Formats: sequence, C-alpha cells, structure tokens
Amino acid sequence: MYDYHAHTNYSDGAFLRWMVEAAADAGLDGIGLADHCNVSPAPNAREHKRAFGFNLDLTYERRRDAIESVRDDVDVDVFDAAEMDYDPEHADAIAEFLDEADFDYAVGSVHDLDGVNVHTRSHFADKPEAERRELVDRYFEKLVALVESELFAIAAHPDLVERNPHLRGFATEDHYAAVAEAFRDSRTVPEINAGRLLDGYGEFHPAPAFLDRLVDAGVDVSVGTDSHEPDVIDPRVQEIETELDRRGLEPVPLDRIVADA
Repeated sequence: MYDYHAHTNYSDGAFLRWMVEAAADAGLDGIGLADHCNVSPAPNAREHKRAFGFNLDLTYERRRDAIESVRDDVDVDVFDAAEMDYDPEHADAIAEFLDEADFDYAVGSVHDLDGVNVHTRSHFADKPEAERRELVDRYFEKLVALVESELFAIAAHPDLVERNPHLRGFATEDHYAAVAEAFRDSRTVPEINAGRLLDGYGEFHPAPAFLDRLVDAGVDVSVGTDSHEPDVIDPRVQEIETELDRRGLEPVPLDRIVADA
C-alpha cells in the first residue's frame, strides 16, 4: 500500500519526519510527500502564497535534502512529489517548473474557482443557484483539462467542490462521464482520497456515485490519504483498504506513478 498524497511543514502539514514515521508505523510501503505548490503568475495566486507560505517552488531543493536525511532512518519508501494547483491558462508555466524540479511524480489539483479557493464558503454562499451550477461546470471543465494535459501522474480529490456545501450536489452524470472518458485516454489516474472522510464531510473523493462511474469505465485508481497530521494517516489508510476490498479494487502499481520504480 502506497499513500501518494500527504503534506508536511513545507506547505500546510506537520513536520516532515513525523509524517514519515507515522507512515512507517501505519505499515505503509511508501509515502509520497506532495506539498502544495503554485507557479501561477496570477495576482491572487501570489497573494495566496504570501498569506499561507506555500512556497515549495522556492524550497523544494531544501525539502529534498530533508527527505534524503530521513530515508535511511525508516522502513518505508519516501517519495519526493508535489501537489500542483492547475489552471489551463498556466499549463506552460507548470510544465516548465515540473521539468526543472524533476520530482518523483506530480499530483494535479483544481483548487480555484471564480478567483478564490473552492473551500471559501463565504464567497459562494450568496450566489444564485444558476451561477453556482455554472461554476461547478467550470470546475469539471478544468478537471478534464488537467487530465488531458498529462502533466501529472495523479489527479487529486477529483470532486473537491463536494466539500463546499454551497457547491455540493451540482455534479451530474454528464460531468462524471466527461471525466471518466478523459481518464480512460490519459496516463493520469484519479485517487481515492480520504482527506475529509473522518470529519464533517464524511465521504471519500470521488463520492460514491462518481467512483461507481469511474470503476464502470475501467479507470484505475491510486491512494491518497491527503494527511496533514501524523495521527490521521493510519485510520485513513485502514478506511481506504476497507473500501478497496469492498469494491474488489487494486490500486495502480508503483511504476504507474513513479517512473523510476
């Protein structure tokens, strides 16, 4: 079992060593440290980076040294990865950075809608329903573009809009079908993401109906706990293992994600 999506103190997670030790304690074969990274030239992206300190584009080499220093101390593979914010308008900048940084693999995420993070409930709360539906349409258009770009090994939490109650429930079978078709034709795979399984949202990403559609289409999946704290890695791994067993699914082999494996 490999968890390809966890965070450290190089973005918004706990100390890197704590996360790696927790992965070993959970019995994982490997942990992918995929800290948030954004190379968009848009002013709102630069402001977000300043506010939250998501500066992996400047610190990835320092983090790589930290990964090397911990690898010999634990009985678990540690992968040097990044979770990149994706926008089709900035695909060239993302590609250039990923080529330069040469991570073990990259995770792609659509976090931004209407110029703000999808999680920002207040921004979407008072918008008319028709406008919120249009924004969810836009989210899935960006997700399809992410998959088709083939810049990433993994597409993270592919229905992130479900976390926001003001955007929840607007995803349609047409959205799911378009995404499934894109995944079928791409090297990029979706993840079963447990990032909000044990809190108020209480579901995996993709949500059950969406995952049903992907499985029916023969789309492979990877595993991502999306953990930011060490003590949630083990329970999230257990829940994912249970879900994989229930569905009779095997996650993609290591060499589908990490090219040099």
